[in-house]
Amino acid sequence: MMEKSRRLFEDAQTILVGGVNSPVRAFKSVGGTPLFFSHGSGAYLSSADGESYLDYVLSWGPMILGHADPDVLDSVITTFRRGVSFGAPTELETVLARLVHSYFPSMERVRFVNSGTEACMSAIRLARGFTGRKRIVKFDGCYHGHADSLLVAAGSGGLTLGIPDSAGVLPELAHYTTVLPYNDSVALRQCFSEIGSEIAAVIVEPVAGNMGVIVPDSTFLVTLREVCTEFGALLIFDEVMTGFRVSLGGAQGIFGITPDLTCLGKVVGGGMPCAAYGGRADVMMQLSPCGPVYQAGTLSGNPVAMASGIATLSKLKDATLFNAAVSHTDALVSGLRERIQRKGIPATVAQCGTMWTLFFNPDPVHNLSNAMACDRERFARYYHGMLDQYIYLAPSQFESNFVSSCHGDRELELILNAFDKGLEL
Repeated sequence: MMEKSRRLFEDAQTILVGGVNSPVRAFKSVGGTPLFFSHGSGAYLSSADGESYLDYVLSWGPMILGHADPDVLDSVITTFRRGVSFGAPTELETVLARLVHSYFPSMERVRFVNSGTEACMSAIRLARGFTGRKRIVKFDGCYHGHADSLLVAAGSGGLTLGIPDSAGVLPELAHYTTVLPYNDSVALRQCFSEIGSEIAAVIVEPVAGNMGVIVPDSTFLVTLREVCTEFGALLIFDEVMTGFRVSLGGAQGIFGITPDLTCLGKVVGGGMPCAAYGGRADVMMQLSPCGPVYQAGTLSGNPVAMASGIATLSKLKDATLFNAAVSHTDALVSGLRERIQRKGIPATVAQCGTMWTLFFNPDPVHNLSNAMACDRERFARYYHGMLDQYIYLAPSQFESNFVSSCHGDRELELILNAFDKGLEL
């Protein structure tokens, strides 16, 4: 088991930094050798060693229809044969934009980009350009990509200027990012009472996914909308992960909170490099070529990514596909909670829509501080115990797992049987 993956990883480390192109893939938080995969189909991935794994990572979310969906593949292959990229407009961009708007009515104007990082970075620039203000507010534990202004951690205290969370992030940039605890409406109101007139925007994962799944408290998003409106700051929902995942209309569709700008990724391109940001027409029209805020990209809106997104979002119009994924998630989480209680394991399970996380913490997780109190050593043992039973989960305590429309009764039985063994480690 995994011999070829080990050899491939050793070889990769001789030319790729750390042997990977994104850090979480290196398995540093769980130990061991990362799996190399060769292909996927439906709810399963096949490793380089020829072994089949039941996949609950799904490329970190975008494969909501499962791997190699035939309709998506047909659309991509047909488009690919006509040309990969023109660096010029195509009708496909308009078609996908209208599909996005049909799911997210708050996105009155749309701009396509190539990654969630690019979407969030561009939305921040647009907010600063629209408001003429410099400061942004984010929340500890929420990840919005690796743009410098957003790769910032909280300093000490409830209301604090951010500090760089990575070498190479200039303190001068971090200075204009204020970091608050997630789910803390009191700290949020205090922040706006002190510096509200300086704040261009607040950016938030409306349901957190990058510290594990954390659902907002009942007043948190309401307070966000109120203070942003009162002080003239823009509210940006980073729905890169939650879009089409917690509901087909994202978190804003569940909680009834309308942001000024929304960032999408993952599902919107059906697995291809594609993301989008959009929102109020008066704000979006400040973008070049209509306004003074510049943002561009040769591959933005490329036809192959647009075709993949169109096929995916068109297929999701059949709500039974999304509902099947939610039903599987509900049953999985219910079964996992029953096993945790029966075995007396100090853990909790969080879920929203088709996203879920098992926290090795006996108490509910409301913010990053709660998440950091999890037993990460036990998570690593559990993770490898599940991997030994051919269940592929997110290799970090602080990530979400995902479900696709291809996960059915057989897959539910497989993972619940695996939990019976994996939870005992």
